[in-house]
Amino acid sequence: MSIVLTPFARTRLFPRDRRRNAIQDCTPDGFERYLNEHAPLKVLDGYAPFCKLHVHENWTSTRCITVPVTDANRHQLRSAYEARSRGELPVLVRWFEGVEPPVARYMVPILYSREQMAAEGSPIDGDWGVVGCLYTMAPEEIPMAPITMMRNALGVEEGGSGIGLDREAYRRSVEFWERNANWRP
Repeated sequence: MSIVLTPFARTRLFPRDRRRNAIQDCTPDGFERYLNEHAPLKVLDGYAPFCKLHVHENWTSTRCITVPVTDANRHQLRSAYEARSRGELPVLVRWFEGVEPPVARYMVPILYSREQMAAEGSPIDGDWGVVGCLYTMAPEEIPMAPITMMRNALGVEEGGSGIGLDREAYRRSVEFWERNANWRP
């Protein structure tokens, strides 16, 4: 089985500005090599048959991707309309500024099958393509953000996967994301 880093994930996980909330102490090629040379601790099923999550112990100084919202930090939440790429429509996002999350214990790359990558118009030279990565304290998946679920349901032409909305998974996602937020340096 071969794993490749997709162009979409490369720009999000390894941005040119090397910001502190991206993957640290590792190059894109080193990340891809690590995933191909080290078996995951476990493999989780994703939200669709073409999606798998590989759980690895964090081998970098990358910090957790989310921070719990508390009364003490709620004033540090920010929001804006943003697009993940030039081809996508902006959506409302929120994040913390001025918080220092702990170093993550686990890296959880999100993989799509070669067939799904081709169906989305992004063919790969591997069996699996990394489309994202979670940095967590527990060896589990963080619920997909509600807006990502909606984008997926809208279809490939809107930056999604074409998988319909699972109402229960959406409710669990809202419950998690009401209590947590991403952070930015």
